[in-house]
Amino acid sequence: MTPPARTVRRDCALRPHCSRSGAGGGTRLHRFALAGRGRACMPGPSRPARTVRRDCALRPHCSRSGAGGGTRTRTPFRAPDFESGASTCSTTPAGAALIIAQGKGLPQAQPAASPTIAAMRLTDFDFNLPDDLIAREPTPERSASRLLVPHHSQPHQNRRFANLPQLLAPGDLIVFNDSRVLRARLRGHKQTGGAVEALIERVTDTHTALAQMRMSKPAQPGSTINWQRAQAKVIGRTGEFWQLAFSRPVFEVLEDEGEMPLPPYLNRAPGQDDDTRYQTVYARHPGSVAAPTAGLHFDDTLLTALADRGIECTFVTLHVGAGTFQPVRADDIREHRMHSEHYEISEATAAAIRAVRARGGRVVAVGTTSLRTLESAATGASGEVRSGPGDTALFITPGYRFQVVDTLITNFHLPRSTLLMLVSAFAGIDLIRAAYAHAIADRYRFFSYGDAMLLERPPAHDHLVPRHA
Repeated sequence: MTPPARTVRRDCALRPHCSRSGAGGGTRLHRFALAGRGRACMPGPSRPARTVRRDCALRPHCSRSGAGGGTRTRTPFRAPDFESGASTCSTTPAGAALIIAQGKGLPQAQPAASPTIAAMRLTDFDFNLPDDLIAREPTPERSASRLLVPHHSQPHQNRRFANLPQLLAPGDLIVFNDSRVLRARLRGHKQTGGAVEALIERVTDTHTALAQMRMSKPAQPGSTINWQRAQAKVIGRTGEFWQLAFSRPVFEVLEDEGEMPLPPYLNRAPGQDDDTRYQTVYARHPGSVAAPTAGLHFDDTLLTALADRGIECTFVTLHVGAGTFQPVRADDIREHRMHSEHYEISEATAAAIRAVRARGGRVVAVGTTSLRTLESAATGASGEVRSGPGDTALFITPGYRFQVVDTLITNFHLPRSTLLMLVSAFAGIDLIRAAYAHAIADRYRFFSYGDAMLLERPPAHDHLVPRHA
């Protein structure tokens, strides 16, 4: 006799995400994906499908496809490869997100991770999001976005981002990433007429660059790519990157005919407003292919209000690229390795951090890129931040011991992303689960143009690994 389909109760606030197949019938309740691992919800050929009700706040998102009959609500959102959004169309996969930065070649930074990294699976960081909660356009005013302030022992606070000065204390130090997003995508054609879409990985000299390219057939060394008003000769290939020699200065070509690399989940071409709204108001150093999105909420009025309250600010530069947003393909997250990203910290910034420590203030990182930069530059047991340039492949997951950052301002991130793992490490998986469930239920806007959270790092670290029922 064929067992009946499993169902998920209508009143479950956090329904499961399961990663492995299992048999059995009857009605069963599961935990939300971030809560831990479980048995499968994807039907196999020998099992009927489980039914998932439409009214669940967080429906399960399954990672492996399977056959089988029955009724199953289709998952409305699937995480693209990179949150940075290397492509807004089908011709370039989301996995093509790249970094643009001046320098010679691609430095191979050593993968960095805490020696106490927890043994967790990719499915521990999965969740399902209603499509209409993806913010595809920015708010009319930058600081008009919402700000969630989650708490472990009291109700979460729903605030406005403009309230940030009242949530920080005089003497705190805010650290911004002042990298500027470039028009990273180029479209052209080969000498044979075939279409080419390219994303520059790194500008290695005035006229040369490394790039990932999407085309029907691989380009041959010595062949020419024709852009609209420039050409590039294919020198060769190193791994996934093509070496290109441009007929005009690379940055000039990008500014002249490149496109803003909006995230693919926006599902639209870049508009004129994106040239300003997908940049922070303090962006200075060109080099990123994705905005440090937590900084998009700040406008001149808010920056003035922070200064008036006695809150200081300083800057680091990290050029955002594939090192942050590449997909995690390993089921055991300890096997994942980040690409390297280039950063710079001035001596003035390092001195400001020493000063805020001395006076007992907090280091407030605006975005995960600022946090990764500061933690990458921490030295010794004291965690003192060293100034100068560097390359980081730091992968922060639950179990990581933070040395510099006390408070984090961050947007809501994609499922299965390294950024979701980072915020779970910073604030605790249980708190992040609860915060994301609250945000979905209260209809916060998600991702690059979405709303934000203000997270505090708890003094103890035993919260970093999830508590399983």
